[in-house]
This record gives sequence, C-alpha cells and structure tokens, in this order.
Amino acid sequence: MKCSAEIRMYPLDVNYIEPNTFFIKRLKRYPFFSLETNGMSTLVFGDYDNVMTAIQKEMKNSFLLQQKVVFNMKVVNAHLQEKPSI
Repeated sequence: MKCSAEIRMYPLDVNYIEPNTFFIKRLKRYPFFSLETNGMSTLVFGDYDNVMTAIQKEMKNSFLLQQKVVFNMKVVNAHLQEKPSI
C-alpha cells in the first residue's frame, strides 16, 4: 500500500534548525521512498511499511538526541506526490 506523510518537527530549544536538518538528512539516506521539503514540513512518499519504519526509527533518534521535541504528522493511504494541474 502506498502512502504519503507530512511531518513537522518542533525541537523545544532555541537551536531548532540543526535538529531539523539532522532529521531530514537521516531520512534522505533511505533509498526506498521519495522525500520533499519546504519551509514548513517534510513530505515522504512510498510504501507504507517502509515509510513508517524509517520515520519511527528517525523520530526515536531525534528523541534520544534532543531534550524535548514535538512531532506532528499526517498520513494518508495514497500517493499524493503528483501536483494537480490547474
């Protein structure tokens, strides 16, 4: 099953850019899904099991490295990477 996930990470620290960058770079190492970033979130597209396993692992790494961090995530059971034609 294909899925699309939108992830937002909020390190509860003055230094919030470095932990976000680290999280994104870690996700980019996985070859079995595609990833896009923008100024507000990270978008991941691929097979549900692969996407969720990678996100779970990298969220745990972030939790271990940061004192406090909040993640917000939306997941849909469809591949929504394609942009609609207007």
